Amino acid sequence: MPVMRRRLIGAALALSAPHIVRAARRNLTIAAPAGIFQSAYDAAVIDPFRRQNPGIEVTYYPAAAPEQILSLLRSRRLIPPIDVALLELTVARTATTDGLLVPLTAASLPGVGLPASAFTEDVAGPAALLDCLAIAYSPLREAPPPTSWRVLWNRNLAGQLVLNPAPDWSGVAFTLVANALFGGDDYRRSLRPGINSISVIAPGVATWYPIPDLYSVIINGSASIGVAWNAEGQMRVRNSGGKLAMAIPDEGSIFQVTTINLTASAKDTDAAHAFIAYALSTEAQQAAAEHLFYTPVNAAVKLDPQTLARTAASPTRRNMMMQVDWLDVAAMREQIARDWRQRIIVRR
Repeated sequence: MPVMRRRLIGAALALSAPHIVRAARRNLTIAAPAGIFQSAYDAAVIDPFRRQNPGIEVTYYPAAAPEQILSLLRSRRLIPPIDVALLELTVARTATTDGLLVPLTAASLPGVGLPASAFTEDVAGPAALLDCLAIAYSPLREAPPPTSWRVLWNRNLAGQLVLNPAPDWSGVAFTLVANALFGGDDYRRSLRPGINSISVIAPGVATWYPIPDLYSVIINGSASIGVAWNAEGQMRVRNSGGKLAMAIPDEGSIFQVTTINLTASAKDTDAAHAFIAYALSTEAQQAAAEHLFYTPVNAAVKLDPQTLARTAASPTRRNMMMQVDWLDVAAMREQIARDWRQRIIVRR
């Protein structure tokens, strides 16, 4: 057979039988928080997944807030489409109600071994990361390290305290913690003890709306102590030059839940399922605890003492966590914010 004829036949076969050509690279887009979380989560969780799945090209879509991801999912015109979304629990509930997420169950994630508590009714995706409210402080100015929430009511801290008011979720969570600390027996019935107790320390607050953020205000010396989320604070500690530390008080705290979700607009559901299963695996959950300081959801994860000390993952701390239905709290959020405006911030 002449050489030219062999080449033409080979080309025709390649066109008529595309399965003999190397498969196109698969694409997966993950929407998740921007900032310090992005670099840490990409390195600790997404990069190992890339190495284990070289045929899947993963793109990280950074979002300033979970509500931004929700808006993008609603638009349905995003290119590339989002396949997996990390969403705060209450936003995930809204996205589920809107039909933007595909419900996941323990049966759809075989071998992962999540506890039943990882799944919330009317929320499509399970919990993937647990953060907790903590005290952020300057170890150069606060000695010994705080061990109780009650240190915030120390009059010697006047002018050194920094807070994010409600409706910021840290302000909402602090209201719940203060309510329990000062005698409130059920946050659903009344938050008056919490609001009243925070109003007492209001005159000593240096700033209510820290810019660029609470951690930076403490690092630059404008304040010495405040209330913030533990995971981001622990990540900020690394580069603070010894000017920032985090403490989870002995009375316990409150978990904030980040869910992981398969979107209804996902183009490659198999790749999305594979990443979700990996993100919930013991390997990825351990990495998220060691590098991002989130408490694992996967109960099979074993952590070293150093990581346990910087998270709420120990059995003792888990048992001390306040039990909160965030979906109920979301319905109360605007009233809590109104109480802050009318009864706390005005006390300056």
